[in-house]
Amino acid sequence: MKRVMIAVLAAAAVALGVWRHGASDARAGREGRAKPVQAVVGTIEQSIDATGSVAPENRVEIKPPVGGRVERLLVDEGDAVAAAQVVAWISSTDRTAILDAARAQGPEQVKKWEDAYKPTAVFASLPGEVILRNVVVGQAVDAGTVLFAVADRLIVSAQVDESDIGKIRIGQRTRIRLDSYPDQPVEGKVIDVLFEGKNVSNVITYGVKVRPDKVPPFFRSQMTANVSFLVKRKDDAVLVPAAAVKDAPGGKRVVTVAAAEKGAKPETREVKTGIENDEQIEILSGLAAGETVLIAASKYAAQKAPEASPLSSLPGRMGRGGAQQGAAPKPRRPSGAQ
Repeated sequence: MKRVMIAVLAAAAVALGVWRHGASDARAGREGRAKPVQAVVGTIEQSIDATGSVAPENRVEIKPPVGGRVERLLVDEGDAVAAAQVVAWISSTDRTAILDAARAQGPEQVKKWEDAYKPTAVFASLPGEVILRNVVVGQAVDAGTVLFAVADRLIVSAQVDESDIGKIRIGQRTRIRLDSYPDQPVEGKVIDVLFEGKNVSNVITYGVKVRPDKVPPFFRSQMTANVSFLVKRKDDAVLVPAAAVKDAPGGKRVVTVAAAEKGAKPETREVKTGIENDEQIEILSGLAAGETVLIAASKYAAQKAPEASPLSSLPGRMGRGGAQQGAAPKPRRPSGAQ
């Protein structure tokens, strides 16, 4: 029994030594893997992101003035129409019955009644583009049947969280990205902020209408869109990755500055910050362009250059840096360690 206890204690001591050695190596490895990144001068933008969909600014449904049968359709989806343009011809129920009876009597009777009893014209009430054709020639319709839908202009209707709606204003610049065409951003501006919110699963959102500067040909009603609303923008700002800035007691913010000389220790330095997004933070004071800060390798991601004005392509909601401040991985203990 005594020999067994001695063997168990010896194995535990060896395992504990291995674990301590591994933990020491892991700490050293983590310290050695800190990524040096220079503070650079560039453009930073802060934006609010929201989702929405493409929708007509004004949508009108065209219905026949009488019930009957569709004789001719003069426009199709994608066609441009003018106000008061004839878009279809409808034979009323009476005309349809007379023509059907005349056909049994021969072509002369059909011609006679076609000349004597004209079809009814259907007019477009709004200039714009046909976005829906809902019937076919020969179809029986009544006065409530939708023949066409016409939109004067396609816009994007976005839903903005109530916590952000106070930062949205008429005329604010935006960038629109469709899920179907993510690599073709479209610039636009806010034209309306709705007064009534929507409560969905206890989340309040407000509708915001965004008009593209130029509606591209690939826009289609009901397409899903992601909209970035520009809040702040600054050129020639001193920038560091968001993961480089840490919160410190007393509301302070600090960065770790690489040692200027070999063998010296890194310096923890307080900084004052300005505009920030999920990937970058502007440094107002405490750090100069060209100085090197240290970031844990697991938190470092190469900075992207922002797109041309008015918005950056960097995704993310407004707020402090977007890199996750997760703890470094803990060393794994051997199964036999106590």
